[in-house]
Amino acid sequence: MGWLAAGDGYEVALVEGRVAARATAGRAAGRQLKSLPKALRDHPEVDRLRRLTEWLDRHAAACVAQVDTWMVSSLPVPTGLLARVWPDEAWQSALRDLAVVGDDPEEVGFLRGATDSGELRLVDLDGETVRLSPRTVTLPHPVLLPDLEDLREFAAELGIVQRVEQIHRAIWRKPDSPDDIDAGAGAVREFSGGRFPSRFTLAARATSLGYRVSGGYATARVRDGGHTVEASVWIGEPYWDEEVETGNLTWHGPDGRSLPLREVGPVAWSEGMRMAAALYAGRTIEEGKSA
Repeated sequence: MGWLAAGDGYEVALVEGRVAARATAGRAAGRQLKSLPKALRDHPEVDRLRRLTEWLDRHAAACVAQVDTWMVSSLPVPTGLLARVWPDEAWQSALRDLAVVGDDPEEVGFLRGATDSGELRLVDLDGETVRLSPRTVTLPHPVLLPDLEDLREFAAELGIVQRVEQIHRAIWRKPDSPDDIDAGAGAVREFSGGRFPSRFTLAARATSLGYRVSGGYATARVRDGGHTVEASVWIGEPYWDEEVETGNLTWHGPDGRSLPLREVGPVAWSEGMRMAAALYAGRTIEEGKSA
């Protein structure tokens, strides 16, 4: 965006996400000012740019949220769609350097670009630039990525920083063998008993972490294996003002049925454990011998 006339002797523009001004006359002509002159603070052009900045911030947050949904649910995304949104800086920031899988689930690359024709440019684990043009790609949840530790090491070598947390996302792997899970087990108790001064404090922590609070539960919905699964952690009765403790972690299917642990998929398992661990981490920790 170029500079816009604003009042006598000034121009304004968005520079690095904020409204900046420069003089158009005098010894400082053409030089960007360190702060916005008082005469411009209520100018219509400045107000318009401020509102544009707010919209851009909301748009960037919405792009990150959408890409995060695609990644957590490992949903197939049309390559044509990625190509269309790539020129938008907000979309590009959210998508750039995410691990992407095309037709071959064993071939993973970091997304670096997209052309108008729907071709994606990736950097593979050999450091080579490859081009893919499958009909759809997935941005896999890290628990589904093969050789995750190798990906993390390679990403560190390349200096990759992902706007949407993917390869460095905390994961919990479900036990490989069903024999490692009790046949009738329906809850994980590992993160229960975390004490908080009030239900309000615990609910506020849940919402600040991006989780939904419904009734007495903090919940996270995940699409896993083609089905929507909801992980829930008990956080206490609403409006309870006294001390509370985190409860068990459970999962429910799309029909509301409580799922035995053996039926919980790998992504739902990881995301449920991630939520429970994040809530538990904010607990009150006693000091001294009685801790």
